[in-house]
Amino acid sequence: MVTVLRRTLLALGLPAFLFAAWWIASAGSTSFYFPPLSAIVAEFGETWTAERWRDDVLPSIARLGAGYAASCAAGVGLGLLIGRTRWLFHLTEPVLEFARAVPPPVLVPVIMLFAGIGDGMKTAVIVSGCVWPILLNTVAGVRSVEPVQLDTAAAYRLGRTRTLLAVVLPGASPRIVTGMRQALAIGVILMVISEMFAAQSGLGFAIVQFQRSYAIPAMWSGILLLGGLGAALAALFALFDRAVLHWYHHQRTEEA
Repeated sequence: MVTVLRRTLLALGLPAFLFAAWWIASAGSTSFYFPPLSAIVAEFGETWTAERWRDDVLPSIARLGAGYAASCAAGVGLGLLIGRTRWLFHLTEPVLEFARAVPPPVLVPVIMLFAGIGDGMKTAVIVSGCVWPILLNTVAGVRSVEPVQLDTAAAYRLGRTRTLLAVVLPGASPRIVTGMRQALAIGVILMVISEMFAAQSGLGFAIVQFQRSYAIPAMWSGILLLGGLGAALAALFALFDRAVLHWYHHQRTEEA
């Protein structure tokens, strides 16, 4: 209990300090573009009503969830296939290195050409950026499995499916989860970017609309909400990480 409380205080200490410093430093601000934090907080409750949550926030979360889930499925599936097939790895390695170097935001106009401007386009944009860290980390994780473990599985005649489930996936899972964590942060960014192009709803759309109508406190409140959403998703992913890789973290603690 004491350890959990200590970790909570350490996690919240710096954000609380920065929030208080921002509040104090901006208290006397008369700038139109940088209003006091107190004005932004006051605007928050008036702006983000239940209706706006339904029309903008929840659709954004739904698009992010769909794109992220598709990226995880495609990245892990293809990563296992490429990582376990030597000739396929050497064949696709140059293409993968090229594809991951292309910034996903530049693909938005291209994706709009064949996916239109609906939810499908926004989901495709998220997938176009999130799939690469998952795919590449899965390939690296599969190829880093100890050969001794694979030889032992072959000696016991476990078969391809049992070897995959009992040896390869557990051995590669730390790298896979690392890729999923990286993809989550990329997904939030791409969610906002995709909603700034020809959208009619979403957090990115709302923030741009506030900026264009010079509702600056409301714009800042949207940015705060977006940061809070990202922090909440990171906290949820940390719980997922602990649940899935509890054996790995316990092993690391024992080795330390």
